[in-house]
Amino acid sequence: MSNISLVIEERAVSIGKFMVGRLLPFRQKRMVGPFIYIDHMGPVKMSERENFDVLPHPHIGLSTLTFLFEGSIMHRDSLGNEVEIQPGAVNWMTAGKGIVHSERTPEYLRHSDKHMHGLQIWVALPKELEQMKPEFFHIGKEQIPAWKEGDLDIKLVAGEAFGRKSAVPVYSKLFMLEIKSSPKQTVNLGNHL
Repeated sequence: MSNISLVIEERAVSIGKFMVGRLLPFRQKRMVGPFIYIDHMGPVKMSERENFDVLPHPHIGLSTLTFLFEGSIMHRDSLGNEVEIQPGAVNWMTAGKGIVHSERTPEYLRHSDKHMHGLQIWVALPKELEQMKPEFFHIGKEQIPAWKEGDLDIKLVAGEAFGRKSAVPVYSKLFMLEIKSSPKQTVNLGNHL
């Protein structure tokens, strides 16, 4: 018997010239814990004429976590950061009192066929940190805790869980896992970890 009371289907939303599947916010569920938006990018194949181009825009009072399964995004921000995010790495940007950033297909991929698949998750800052100084962290995939548990390959993308801690500096009690399994199965985290 399941204790799931609400299943949220993603809805198509345009971010610039790119469509994402938005899970949050949802009419019956504005936030889940500190999570404001959960955007699922792709999976999509783009031609040499199509690119991921989210032009410069501001954020305040929150953090964003960008995590790719496939593809590449060039992040630029008003703090002077210019970092390419690739699959398995994490960009953690805390806007605090304000930051402007853009996310685009890197120049070397702009005129070739490419794939994109990933997540961008917006996380509310605790009230007392909403006006903090903005900051940005890029955590390479080799810095993300990863382990095997039976048939499961597990990565702790952000937060603390199961006696491990990610290098991603979160400000709320949360965690994000990537779990892969070769055989199709139902995973009960309490039983496996």
